[in-house]
Amino acid sequence: MCGIVGILQRDGRAVEEAVLGAALASLSHRGPEGKGLVVLSRDGWSVGLAHARLKIIDLSDDAAQPMSNEDGSVWIVFNGEIYNFEELRRFLQSRGWRFRTASDTEVLLRLYEEEGQRCVERLEGMFAFAIWDARHKTLLIARDRMGKKPLFYYAASGLFAFASEIKALLRHPAIVPEVQADALPAFFLFGYVPAPETLYRGIRQLAPGHLLHLNGDGHLRIEAYWDVPLAQPSATRSPSEAEAVGRLRELLTAAVRRRLVADVPLGAFLSGGMDSSIVVGLMSRLCREPVRTFSIGFAGDSRFDETAYARLVAQRFGTQHTEFHVEPKAVELIERLVWHYDGPFADSSAMPTYLLAQLTREHVTVALTGDGGDELFAGYLRFYATLLSERVPLGVRRAARSILTDLPPWGGPRSPWGRLQKFAGSAALPFCERFTRWVAVFYEDLPRLLPGCCSPRDNGAPAPLARLDPYRHRCRDASGLSQLLYLNLKTYLLDDLLVKMDRCSMAHALEARSPFLDRELLEYVFSLPDAMKLRWGRTKVILRKAFADLLPPPVLQRGKMGFGVPLQRWFRGDLKEFLQEILLSPGARWRQYLDGPYVRSLVEAHVSGWADHSHRLWALLTFEMWLRNVSLKAERPPAVHRASCEVPGAS
Repeated sequence: MCGIVGILQRDGRAVEEAVLGAALASLSHRGPEGKGLVVLSRDGWSVGLAHARLKIIDLSDDAAQPMSNEDGSVWIVFNGEIYNFEELRRFLQSRGWRFRTASDTEVLLRLYEEEGQRCVERLEGMFAFAIWDARHKTLLIARDRMGKKPLFYYAASGLFAFASEIKALLRHPAIVPEVQADALPAFFLFGYVPAPETLYRGIRQLAPGHLLHLNGDGHLRIEAYWDVPLAQPSATRSPSEAEAVGRLRELLTAAVRRRLVADVPLGAFLSGGMDSSIVVGLMSRLCREPVRTFSIGFAGDSRFDETAYARLVAQRFGTQHTEFHVEPKAVELIERLVWHYDGPFADSSAMPTYLLAQLTREHVTVALTGDGGDELFAGYLRFYATLLSERVPLGVRRAARSILTDLPPWGGPRSPWGRLQKFAGSAALPFCERFTRWVAVFYEDLPRLLPGCCSPRDNGAPAPLARLDPYRHRCRDASGLSQLLYLNLKTYLLDDLLVKMDRCSMAHALEARSPFLDRELLEYVFSLPDAMKLRWGRTKVILRKAFADLLPPPVLQRGKMGFGVPLQRWFRGDLKEFLQEILLSPGARWRQYLDGPYVRSLVEAHVSGWADHSHRLWALLTFEMWLRNVSLKAERPPAVHRASCEVPGAS
């Protein structure tokens, strides 16, 4: 797991090592155990490649990057892990290739020499890599199928640059940070800017499952090499429940086993939910030593604390368990988090995730997670609510929306009343927009927040929803649930959950691995009938049956709690002055983009207790902190004190 940077120039000037080195230094948190760079020139091209290394497989210096073949005609920089690299090594050895390292990087390099760009189709893992082939004067960049590893790029006349994080691109003097105002409606609707766009003008990200080619004349071409296979309803014979149970156990066990290969200490995040508990249970069966597990909770608020369930699982499997608790003053981390995210973010659970990764890294270098379980097996209430509303007559849905959505939002979004209002507010919308409404930060009131730059579409829906049209078009013939799962994978999982885990873990040079996002497992689950995932409001039906004998009954039977943060209470208590000072300041930079009276009304309504706008206020806070720093090319993140979280005695 590492950070990669590349600069290609064909304007007659050589890549400056100082610029490449500065870009690399900004990624030192991703790879603090080694750095390397090389500048090459050939036939009018100047190519600079750089790599910040976190040692996971083959800890020797022989595996350092950038890595080349024997004659220096092919170079690679690689971020990630190839889980089937040993199998690929044996295949390549049978073809006559010899290896000088035990690393997966060299396997990838040789596989490219053997098969060219088709090599990516053989890879199982999480990765973002770039290969410069001087023989053909071509650059090949690839990103893994699900988007676990990030890859951003900037393309202009005579200049192409790529990096694991945007901050590295901003070290180039020709790349000036500028707000992409057209992307702001998307951010405030979804809480993120859907790939492949970003909030920076001229900077994009390579979409998951895609390749980028840059050829000798500077022509850039992007193509897909994989997408989620969407089975047509009743297209094939469905497996029996017994068959599905057996196959799921086999696939998930294999996925966990593949992710246990490491030359460094390894553990797991344990939330106390079903998904992470299954991963820990399987690890315990596969590992000789007790698994190291790590959990986090919130002091003084049991509604947001799952540590009791995590302890139950830890006791069941005899893990070496450590737990931490977060205090409100942990919000002091906000400026540091904005630096790591390279922008605003609406998911406040980034805060405990960051702290959990920070403290986990003191014990292990690799941590397995339960990410992806809800996305594969329909673990969210919004899936059921979106499908359930189809059964209610449209006239009833419209009437409920007009009545309930105008009433005060008592109790917050997690309360029964808050969920009823969400259901009523979304039920009358078209199918896919109904799903988006459930998770939107701002929806009907988006034009109030962004006056003049958020014209609705013809059907009255927010304009940013058009960004989902390619996904909706591709999945239009799948079942209703498959459509929702596909859209969720392409948006919320990719641009929220995976970004959060990557930035928060790599901020501390901790590698996070997700067995539920294994390709073979994902493709099998998408082939299963909807009723095996969601049945009469019961989520994860087949997953519960497959691992009923593994988990403690309280964990198996409980509903989803979610990795939330008690911002509602914090913003009315210890953090009220902080909130008002940042957002209500006359000099706040958000004022050049957003409506001032409307933002003030949100703050006042929340602080007074009339409504819970904590999720929106968090997004606005991070937006303001980003604007304060967007013009700065900081070489290191803002300092933060370890006192920002309380760490009780390990258990």
